[in-house]
Amino acid sequence: MLTQAPPVVCGACSYAIYVNPRPTGGVVLLRGSSFATEFLAIRRVRPPREGHWDLPSGFCDGFEHPASTAVREAREELGVEIELGDFTGMYIGMYEFQGESLPVLDCFWLATIAAGEITLDPAEASEYAWFRLDSPPEMAFRTMDAVLRDVMTSRSSVRLVR
Repeated sequence: MLTQAPPVVCGACSYAIYVNPRPTGGVVLLRGSSFATEFLAIRRVRPPREGHWDLPSGFCDGFEHPASTAVREAREELGVEIELGDFTGMYIGMYEFQGESLPVLDCFWLATIAAGEITLDPAEASEYAWFRLDSPPEMAFRTMDAVLRDVMTSRSSVRLVR
C-alpha cells in the first residue's frame, strides 16, 4: 500500500513509483476518395464509455511499441490485417479505470485494410460503421475527436495506402 500519492519511494527498497501516462496505439482506418473519405468506428461494449463510438485502439503491452499495438488491436478487434500509413499524432487524454482518472498518451496512425473481412470481437464491440470524415459522431474519448479533426483538417495531404 502506498503511504502517499505518487511519486513515492519505498522506504524498504528505495523503488520509486510514479503515475506515468499509459501509452496506447490506435488507427484511423480509412477508405474512399479524398473528397468522400470515410473512417471506421466501432461501438464499445464495456466501460468506460460503453455504447459510444470508438476507434480501433488499445493499451500497449509491456515494452510494445505503439505502432505494433495499433496493428495488434486492429487484428484483435476487427479480425483484419492492416497497413499502417502516416503517424497522425500523439494526444494526451484521460481514461477512467477502477475509480481513477489515469493519464494516457494516445498514438494514432492512418491505416487501411490489407487483408481479411471485418469480423468484430464481441468482447470489444457490438457493431461497426463507416462515417464520413467531415461528419463524425461524438467519439468515446476526446483524443479521438481531436485526431479526427486533425485528419480532416489535413485531408488534402492524406494519402491512402493501397
